[in-house]
Amino acid sequence: MSSSHQSLKKNARITGIWYLSLAVFGVLGFLVFHPKVFITGDPAATLQNIIENESIIRTRLLLELVIVLSQVLAAVWFYKLFRLINEWAAWSLAIWGTVNAVAIMISAIAMGSMINVASSSLVTDEQILLIAVFHNIISNAWAVGSLFFGLWLIPMGYIVTHSRRMPVWLGYTLIIGGFGYMLSTFFHYSGIESSFTEYLTIPATVGEFWMIGYLLIFGIRSDTSIT
Repeated sequence: MSSSHQSLKKNARITGIWYLSLAVFGVLGFLVFHPKVFITGDPAATLQNIIENESIIRTRLLLELVIVLSQVLAAVWFYKLFRLINEWAAWSLAIWGTVNAVAIMISAIAMGSMINVASSSLVTDEQILLIAVFHNIISNAWAVGSLFFGLWLIPMGYIVTHSRRMPVWLGYTLIIGGFGYMLSTFFHYSGIESSFTEYLTIPATVGEFWMIGYLLIFGIRSDTSIT
């Protein structure tokens, strides 16, 4: 194994660590802690949860910040990993991943604002109104961010399928998953809500964990390994 390939495999494993961090903290923040505080369609109950469980909402906010950091670092390291293979696609991947991080950062700003509102001297009706506004900002930041998350998966998959430095079907799965995320965003804002839309992001989930596992276990193939 050449020294350049050893260095590339090291970068691949670091990339895998950042991507794993993004996945783990994303699950903890959005699926575990988020429902403990935020009640969709009930800003009064959400306000009460923030007041009574400030430590939980602050933990949720800290997790959101870690998600932002992990997304940015994953985007940077993917660029570092792929730039010599396909610089244009590597730049696209890094840019869309960073834009997704910015969208999530807007969500974090809204969460911090909710904490401030809950501890303010505003009358309850005004607090509830502002909580509703910030909750909508959080929901829409994540929804719009899904568009850019889909966009970041497509060049990632493109690099894999064309370079064959990783399993080619991993690349196809990522591309399908990327388009699935984009379609789910457009369906959401078109007012189309059905059980079908929930399945659109399944290929992305499969592709992401496959990518994480491959990066951590195998790293990346040498440029002569095309089977």
